[in-house]
Amino acid sequence: MQLQGEVQELILEELLRNAFPFDLVTEVGKGVRGADCIHHIRNQFGQECGKIIYESKRTKDFSMDWIEKLKKDMRSVGVDVAVIVTQAYPKGMDCFGEKDGVWICSFDEVKAVSYMLRDGIVKLFTANKSQENRGDKMHMLYDYLTSNEFSEQWKAIREGFMSMKLSIQKERDAMERLWKAREKQLEKVLLNAAHIRGSVEGIAGTDSIQLHLTDDEDDALLLE
Repeated sequence: MQLQGEVQELILEELLRNAFPFDLVTEVGKGVRGADCIHHIRNQFGQECGKIIYESKRTKDFSMDWIEKLKKDMRSVGVDVAVIVTQAYPKGMDCFGEKDGVWICSFDEVKAVSYMLRDGIVKLFTANKSQENRGDKMHMLYDYLTSNEFSEQWKAIREGFMSMKLSIQKERDAMERLWKAREKQLEKVLLNAAHIRGSVEGIAGTDSIQLHLTDDEDDALLLE
């Protein structure tokens, strides 16, 4: 029975290492009586987010003493979550769940339970990290916004913006002056063309001579 228990411990450690290759799975230190291994959880940046302690049991009956012993081990090594992997459930349980502050599951369920617990620990670590030094960060932001460095940078941005705006306005004014000059030139051409047309029509009489630059209506509109 002891040999079977040791084999189950090794299988459990190997299962955790394979499931979470970037985490660290270690054997418990001396003085920890019941626990088998500790799962050190790391996020994508390699930061340790928390720890889970595991104890495996291979007996026909579940003992409630296991829970209290594992909770003592949990406190002594400073871990966040404790898990008992067992063949026999306590009374009132037929699948994995939490009892008196300790998670209990079968060997078939331990992989899914470890994924769930690990995800919760990482999310809690991330949430706590985002709130860390929040007050200090607000002070740093205020100091930056009121500093000469920010003032000079903003002044440079504003000067660049005003220079671009002025350049665009100058280009618009120049184009408008050019359009006005061309309009005057066009009006002069149309006026001279109208005088020539009137003179020719006076000489030709009823003979039809087409001298319109555009349609009659367009000529009139352009001369307005």
